[in-house]
Amino acid sequence: MALVESAIGGVAATIIEQAIKGTGYVNQQIKDAYTGTLAEQKRIAAVNNYVRRYEERHCQVKVMPGLMKEPLPLDEIYTAVKLLNDESIRFFVGVDDLEETYRKKGRRSFGRDDSERRDGMQVANAEQYLMVLGGPGIGKSTFLRKIGLEVLKPRQDASKQIHRDCIPVLIELKEFRDDTINLKQKIAAEFETCGFPEAMAFTDASLAQGKLLVLLDGLDEVPTRNLNAVIKHLEDFVDAHDNNAFVASCRIAAYRSNQGIGFRRFTDVTMAEFDDEQIEQFVSRWFRSSLDLEAGTANKYWELLQKDEHTATKELAQTPLLLTFLCLVYDREQTLPAQRSSLYGKALNILLSEWAAQKRLEQDPIYEGFHPDLEKVLLAEIAHNSFVQDQLFFLKDDLTRRIGEFLADTLDAPKYLDGTAVLTAIEKQQGVLVERATDIYSFSHLTLQEYLTAFHIVEQRLEDALVKQHLTDERWREVFLLVAGLSGNRAIDFLYRLEKQTRIYLESYTKLCNLLYWVTASTEGSKETYSPLATRAAAFAAAVESNSDSNSVLVLVGGIGIAVEKVIFSIGSSARYIATGITSSNISAINSAIVMARAIARDSLITSNETITCILDDRTFAADSMIGSSNESIIDFVFSFDSHRTIDRAIETAIRLAIDINPNHLEIFNSPKFSDISEQLDQFAKAVPDVSSSSETWWNWADSLEAWWLDTLGLEKADITFTEAEAKALQDYFYATELLLRCKKAAIRIPKQAWADLEAHLLTPHRPENASS
Repeated sequence: MALVESAIGGVAATIIEQAIKGTGYVNQQIKDAYTGTLAEQKRIAAVNNYVRRYEERHCQVKVMPGLMKEPLPLDEIYTAVKLLNDESIRFFVGVDDLEETYRKKGRRSFGRDDSERRDGMQVANAEQYLMVLGGPGIGKSTFLRKIGLEVLKPRQDASKQIHRDCIPVLIELKEFRDDTINLKQKIAAEFETCGFPEAMAFTDASLAQGKLLVLLDGLDEVPTRNLNAVIKHLEDFVDAHDNNAFVASCRIAAYRSNQGIGFRRFTDVTMAEFDDEQIEQFVSRWFRSSLDLEAGTANKYWELLQKDEHTATKELAQTPLLLTFLCLVYDREQTLPAQRSSLYGKALNILLSEWAAQKRLEQDPIYEGFHPDLEKVLLAEIAHNSFVQDQLFFLKDDLTRRIGEFLADTLDAPKYLDGTAVLTAIEKQQGVLVERATDIYSFSHLTLQEYLTAFHIVEQRLEDALVKQHLTDERWREVFLLVAGLSGNRAIDFLYRLEKQTRIYLESYTKLCNLLYWVTASTEGSKETYSPLATRAAAFAAAVESNSDSNSVLVLVGGIGIAVEKVIFSIGSSARYIATGITSSNISAINSAIVMARAIARDSLITSNETITCILDDRTFAADSMIGSSNESIIDFVFSFDSHRTIDRAIETAIRLAIDINPNHLEIFNSPKFSDISEQLDQFAKAVPDVSSSSETWWNWADSLEAWWLDTLGLEKADITFTEAEAKALQDYFYATELLLRCKKAAIRIPKQAWADLEAHLLTPHRPENASS
């Protein structure tokens, strides 16, 4: 910023000029200090020093020193703030209504999505008195500093967003620690430090002319013993100098818990959590170095956050403080750790203790006996008990009762602590618990509730109950992964518990147990190019894909098939490779041919592209969405024909293409029947009926292809035609197996030999021998 061109240069000149024209003690002091050539030079120097000092003191961002090497300029990384009208608390809303609303949204965020979001700078530019509310780490202080920075920009700067002829003065209210509370002195001290001659007189003149924008940061950070006195002083000061502009910030909970705060003149607004647009903007500005731009770091990180496995992590990114932490982690490691338990634990610790320590806040007296470790245990118990009850929102009376019972049962808990005081302190100091409606609370992030639930399970050794009661409940999926990460050296025992419970889903169904035997027998002794687990998973996929009856009781590929594909992807690259060959290029392709042939048999006349689309969409394969199968090329081929090629010929050619496969992809099977598969399929390709053939001809061709394929696999139609109960059991089995594999990746440490022993028995009819089982 060109200092001499700063907007406050002209404002300061106006203040001095008007003061010189007046009479009185203050005006005389201004005359004495700001007349003559030397005084003018002093004024220019003071203005330049003020701008420079504001940027140095208030516009350098550095949080979490252990991770952040050097400060970053605020103006370069600032992300546009969005404000809500003060609707952060919904009055007259019940717990059941909040639960229902949350579940209807289908999103993890507890925040309101229906409130109108307004640009923060536009609001700050329009309002003379503004109270900015928000939770811890939401960016209130950063917003106030950015407002001042915008005011300091030259008038001709096209990016300037605050158009006020005034001088911004930022006051950190936490500095009012003693009995001396004098806002005017604090303002004068800012000017004096910058070298303004007669700083107090200049302050008086500025206030009298309405030329100050006073930024009052952190009302909630005022020590409790001084809060009432500070509030009264600020209200009186605003009333006495009401021709100036004021912006204050405060945590929502502190503002609400002190109903006497008042601030009658102020418009209350609430800072909204970051949405996807803001998160992406923040990431792109954070990774702005030439090296990052060349490597495309911002895009890579944003794409990573978009992945399903990082949904919970991205939820934390809605809070700017935690998004900063996530960016620092990615900057250091160029990935997000698979062990999310460590990541979330660090994020929780930032909220519980580190943030207040870094801001040098004076702790609430209640924390003299309620240290962060004890608080974490309390929050974990609340999180777990609520999660078991499928409860995301809870009444204040219930919370205070739980806190009171916890304190009463805790050795050496100070007697003066009570549930209400502790709840208020937690809400004000860390914002881990947030009031969502009148006397109704939730955790600030579902991710934190899941982490604390997992923490409680590990601390209390509740893994058995977790596995037996919740293994196939997707609501608990993240908790399982976090338990694996928090279990340390005991993680292998947790995996054995999962494996034991997984087998229970199939043991009541003879057909499903026989399918396990088929998988083992059909792949045993095959080529050792791939891991046995990978070949078993691919064989399972082949069996599931071989059911081409789209009219069965349960369309297996829509449920079981997807579950199998997830198992394949969890195993690793070797399983994905052979699955690409087996299920995508071959099994799905053959079944596409069968499905299309039967569709033609049902529709005796093909007349339009819509009919073709109906035929090709008659069955949706899991591999289509997860790997990208040959069906896509078939569909593309059908719609690529020109005016010289008939629709009939396109469909006929597409079916031939579907069964033109590479037999090398089937090398996992040990059956000799696969040795001449190319010749067999060539015969079927040559026998594809004309589109004008009868329905019976098409049915017969499809039935013959299916019968041959099942015989090649060593299966019968009955082996893979399941009742609804069998299909549900098999789907649960694959879901649990996939979750086990994910938990293995989420664990901090798994001994090699112990994992090898367990892996050898996955997707087999054998039970591993282990003391934990």
